Amino acid sequence: MKTNKSSSVSFSAAKSNFINSLMLASLAAPGLALAEESPFSANISLVSDYLFRGVSQTGTKPAIQGGFDYAHDSGLYAGAWASNISWLSDFGVATNASFELDTYLGFGGSITEDVSYDVGVLRYNYPGEYGTATKADTTEVYGAIGWKWLAAKYSYSLGDTFGNADAKGSNYLEIGASYELPDTGVVLGAHYGKQTYKGPASVGVTSLTDPSYSDYSVSAAKDFSGYEVGLTYSSTNIESGGFYTDPQGNDLGKGKVVVSLSRAL
Repeated sequence: MKTNKSSSVSFSAAKSNFINSLMLASLAAPGLALAEESPFSANISLVSDYLFRGVSQTGTKPAIQGGFDYAHDSGLYAGAWASNISWLSDFGVATNASFELDTYLGFGGSITEDVSYDVGVLRYNYPGEYGTATKADTTEVYGAIGWKWLAAKYSYSLGDTFGNADAKGSNYLEIGASYELPDTGVVLGAHYGKQTYKGPASVGVTSLTDPSYSDYSVSAAKDFSGYEVGLTYSSTNIESGGFYTDPQGNDLGKGKVVVSLSRAL
């Protein structure tokens, strides 16, 4: 069954992006993080599909993304990241809503040589005209810990969650691994995440449906003279034809391969 308007609001709690994967990778393998002489850095990416927590945000179409970051020697950091999106208009939640802007502030560091941590707050902003619908703007706090090439992160919503009203406590728990193959420059990654709903959204679109789900992915990336080429396979346990299927018939949580081209500036 195609998604109706009420179910499209539940879809919006399924988000994940480059910020999260980048943070997990740097926690899991601190030696792979870029060492910047300047506290300021920037990045830009082209992706064949913008996936967030395993679900397409662009109707399975490509996206251009980029961000700016500031990192202090003390461990304090802040930044902004943006991407084109289409899910808000595809589901009829909002009009003139083709842009996502994320801003974040955090603090990270090392406990021992092998153990690192990261805590912060992340605000997702979705400008657009919503009418009577709940705005998709969302604030999450997060905490993460890394050990060698492994990392775990927990994100907790402070209120309305990606268009779901009264959904404080909705959360996403993820674990990831990042490992560089010796003498190849190829970085392999693996990820598993669990999205859990709280409040009215947790009972689902119908009395028989809970929108909580799990996602997983495996990836490989290699740097070519400053340009990183990535290949990721991602999938979820979301059933086809439910409220993660947009009105155009796209199953946004189905298994897919995503190709990316990124550059740090």
